[in-house]
Amino acid sequence: MSGIRAQQKQKTREALIEAAFNQLSAEHSFSNLSLREVAREAGIAPTSFYRHFKDMNELGLTMVDEAGLTLRQLMRQARRRIANGGSVIQTSVNTFMEFIDTSSNQFRLLLRERSGTSKAFRAAVAREIQHFILELAHYLESETHCESLHAYIQAEAMVTLVFSSGAEALDQDQAQRKELTERLIWQLRYIARGAGHYGSL
Repeated sequence: MSGIRAQQKQKTREALIEAAFNQLSAEHSFSNLSLREVAREAGIAPTSFYRHFKDMNELGLTMVDEAGLTLRQLMRQARRRIANGGSVIQTSVNTFMEFIDTSSNQFRLLLRERSGTSKAFRAAVAREIQHFILELAHYLESETHCESLHAYIQAEAMVTLVFSSGAEALDQDQAQRKELTERLIWQLRYIARGAGHYGSL
């Protein structure tokens, strides 16, 4: 019975996270969300919210973790596809743009809270971006056999550029996003070439 209750509690927790993400939009940031609205969309009473999260801030920090994890998992899948042949940069950029398209609210959360007023949220987003940079740096180091410092600098430049382009892509139509994607691919290739690893990427 305890196992069933634990599963139900986890489902409700996930429903609250999903409900909060669903209410985000270009005009509606996390700071605009109310506990009552989130609980109602998740199908629970507002008082039941506190069985899963201490407050809305804890929910928000969990959402940041979820968004970062989702993106990292997608990029890991992209690297597995690359192992079967294909351009590292093109495949990675296309995967990132798919994330922007299918999980725009998750990316909006990362963007907004990266420079938001909450120190805890800024630190959480910075931590997720750092995870992203380190995973890419490790991949570059293993694939190109460059020094770890050079791999990190290259990864940091690439991630900074990709996140900036992602912010631009959020409000673009399909044609504009296609043009942005092609430009981003070339910009990343220039970074890779400047790092001395263009031929292997």
